[in-house]
Amino acid sequence: MPASFDEIQVGMVVNLGAAVVDPAALEAFARAFAPGWDIDGGAPDAMLFAIWSRLDEQASADWPMTKRLGVDALRWARNPPPGELLRGRMTIMGKDPVGEDKGIVIAQHDLLDEAGRLVFSCLTRSVFAR
Repeated sequence: MPASFDEIQVGMVVNLGAAVVDPAALEAFARAFAPGWDIDGGAPDAMLFAIWSRLDEQASADWPMTKRLGVDALRWARNPPPGELLRGRMTIMGKDPVGEDKGIVIAQHDLLDEAGRLVFSCLTRSVFAR
């Protein structure tokens, strides 16, 4: 990821990393947060959001992002089975400078399965340092 807002380009695609739908974690998550969920149906939607959140947090730790303003337009396309490898990516959709020292970046985030199919997506609005 670029070092500042001004280096970010619309259309830029950023790798957010990868995570496996761990069978033990899936079972524990379903038991704690999705009672009644049949794990044979794959990872529940809330777990997919949690996986994306972790990948996003890890990937953005060194970015010049100072604040996440919103996560919108959440979409779940499928529930991947235990053991499935999920890859995260972020595509810059737009940016708007706000004064001399910051700007807002609008991005689409996707989780893709091993076949490259969409599993989860959302839009974010974030403040980045200039």
